[in-house]
Amino acid sequence: MSKRTTFRSNRELFHADTCQPLKVAAKNGDLCLAALGRGSYPGERLPRHDLKEVCMVGYWDAPRDQNWGLDWHCNEGIEIGYISKGKLPFSVGDASFLVEPGHLTITRPWQRHCVGNPNVPACHYSWLILDVGMRRPNQTWHWPGWLLSSKAGLKRLTEMLSQNEQAVWRADRKLGDCFDQLDRTVARKGKDTGNAKLKILINELIILLADLLESRNPLLDQSLSSSERTVRLFLENLSHRIDEPWTLDSMAAACGLGRTHFSTYCKKIGNVAPGEYLTRTRIAAAARLLMLDPESSVTDIAFRCGFQSSQYFSNVFRKQHGHSPSYHRSRQQS
Repeated sequence: MSKRTTFRSNRELFHADTCQPLKVAAKNGDLCLAALGRGSYPGERLPRHDLKEVCMVGYWDAPRDQNWGLDWHCNEGIEIGYISKGKLPFSVGDASFLVEPGHLTITRPWQRHCVGNPNVPACHYSWLILDVGMRRPNQTWHWPGWLLSSKAGLKRLTEMLSQNEQAVWRADRKLGDCFDQLDRTVARKGKDTGNAKLKILINELIILLADLLESRNPLLDQSLSSSERTVRLFLENLSHRIDEPWTLDSMAAACGLGRTHFSTYCKKIGNVAPGEYLTRTRIAAAARLLMLDPESSVTDIAFRCGFQSSQYFSNVFRKQHGHSPSYHRSRQQS
């Protein structure tokens, strides 16, 4: 797994993909990578004061099977990808796909996804990551001011993207042609036409995407953009962030809620208070590590799972399992 980078929204801390395996593959000449990006994303740097909402736009062309993949990660914005050649293993949540030419991939910032199974086969994959100001399902979307779509049109697109989380769609020829033009523009690094060409093509892409989704009459579910779903996703992903110094306030803030509302949803979903849910999640992770990582000491595992002292960890572990962490490890190894 590549080293994580972080980004914030108000008080919440997020971990974004750095595309490190992709960077290494491009550096080693295993594929052709052309991209414009910001922050830790690869490619030529995008202008600081223009196209600020574009996190990354680009493509890779892999002429042969690769020995890398992009592990589970999230992005700052909504990611729209397109396969024009080859096939690409693509997983979102519990669903896995083998994406074929002419198909779109769409992921929202809260959707953990991975590319490769575990490696990437020969393929041509293009993508755009656009920051629309949200990190969780219950937040308001803020589309870039330079988009030419009407407010009503963007509102409708927001509904179709936030209340339907289908990850793979069959695209039409117009979308494929638009991605091809984006590829050509990115390959020229935009130097011959400035940023105007990029803006025009991204505008076209958003309009074509809206038309495509509308033509498919997607089944919408308002609960997908609710606060309760936001809390549910947070709790489901908590096991990946147990080392962070969570408090009731920070957990509630991560969901954009007050303490009372967050606690109410937590009890409804998990039938326990937030603090107890966090403790149980940490203990479950520690129990797994005790078996899977025999080289690490009990103290190391305690700290990795977010406990501030090994003594407190041992006391809580004994309370839940009826025996000490050391005994738990020895019993599993016997």
